[in-house]
Amino acid sequence: MEESRSALSKSMKLLYVYAMATGAIFTFMCYWDGIFMSYTGPATFLAFALMTLAILPTAFVYAEYSTMLPAAGTCLVFNTVGLNKHAGFWSAWLIMCAWVAVPAAGVLGILAWLNHQFGFNLDGTTATIVGSVILCFWCALSMYKNVVAGKVQSFMLMAGIIGILICSAMFMFSGHWSIENFQNFFTSSNMKEWGGSFASVGIAWAVGCSFMITPFFGFETVPAMVEEGTFPIKDQKKAILGSVVTCGVIYVIFYFAMAGALPWEELTNKGDCHPFITFEALEACFGPKITWFVIIMGIVGIVFPIGTSVLGFWYSAVRMIYAMGRNNFLPKQFATTNRYGQPILPNILILLVSVGFIAMQSITAFFDLMAFACALCYALTSISSMVIDKKHPEWERPYKCPKIIKILSVIIMLGCSFFTTIGIGPRTWAGFAGYMGVGFVLWIYMIAYKWKHENVWMKTPDGDVEY
Repeated sequence: MEESRSALSKSMKLLYVYAMATGAIFTFMCYWDGIFMSYTGPATFLAFALMTLAILPTAFVYAEYSTMLPAAGTCLVFNTVGLNKHAGFWSAWLIMCAWVAVPAAGVLGILAWLNHQFGFNLDGTTATIVGSVILCFWCALSMYKNVVAGKVQSFMLMAGIIGILICSAMFMFSGHWSIENFQNFFTSSNMKEWGGSFASVGIAWAVGCSFMITPFFGFETVPAMVEEGTFPIKDQKKAILGSVVTCGVIYVIFYFAMAGALPWEELTNKGDCHPFITFEALEACFGPKITWFVIIMGIVGIVFPIGTSVLGFWYSAVRMIYAMGRNNFLPKQFATTNRYGQPILPNILILLVSVGFIAMQSITAFFDLMAFACALCYALTSISSMVIDKKHPEWERPYKCPKIIKILSVIIMLGCSFFTTIGIGPRTWAGFAGYMGVGFVLWIYMIAYKWKHENVWMKTPDGDVEY
């Protein structure tokens, strides 16, 4: 009976898992568009192309790890087995910093669009109330049968992709698109702080490009749901790598099309980091007659991508907390599931944290925080993968990632971590310090009390092992 109350429902097809991961990566396309274009200028499409290539080595690392250690918890499992329980705890805490920020950021995006498009005044207390209702919907969907969530995710993802591609074609054939709009190719709003020298331009653009890791994290949703898949373990790599490539191609097409529609200074108001520049560009190219399409794009370019992203990360965060409860990183009550095989307390915790995060009211702070936390976690996981190669070369690996790919992953992710620290502001650092402080208190409690009485454990090719 106890086993049935702490087991996940094994009912997810490969297509649904792919949709969850791709939907998680498929970022807030027409909401964070102003951030993307202000950070990397007309060359934003190139930044996305480079980051697609940069993130793939880490995706390959996860592809190997998730088939060798198929258990919910991703980096918690990977780094505990590869390094130790402390590395497992802190890597999980880092990635959770990015995951739990997504629902609140998504709600802010939807509310901002409603205010922008329909003239609503959803802010302050009203925003918190309306946002909480939206969050309750996601929580209820996450608590229900995961097949339903998979179908909803697949529909929103396909509608969002089709809408973005149609919008891209409209920019390209608007009559306004011109290669001349790509002047000052590597312009970046960060140049205001770094000056105008050649080296400063390079640093400013590199910082902006490093932040582009945020629209790519989410492929780890696949190994997070490994215990619920109905497909062969070795097929996980198809969903992991496919989700990265799918989103990378769409990002490149869309931002290449939009960058050529108008000069960068006009498109972004000289680097002003504001949302909905896609809609402003459509109206500039086609005039008031395009209003009906702008509203449709608000649904398929904001509501649907936000819906897919939030649901993907909500699922991942819930399963991370579930794994922490099951493997003795948190009280065991966090591993209790309902009759649909969905974790109960983790869903409630994510809901409460998300409601609290709405108070931050800053999309830039969310964006920067996610980028730094993800890059650092990916670097640690890649190091762990090389350590485990030496510790357990005998373990079967349904998919083998070459060592050079792992080294590249470490170098690239450490580089992204470094450049994101240059661009992060004091307010974001304060929020990050507070979050890590909570983790530190919990970590000390585990060391001083809980781990003295009961070790953490993980399923490995050698069976259940305590750490």
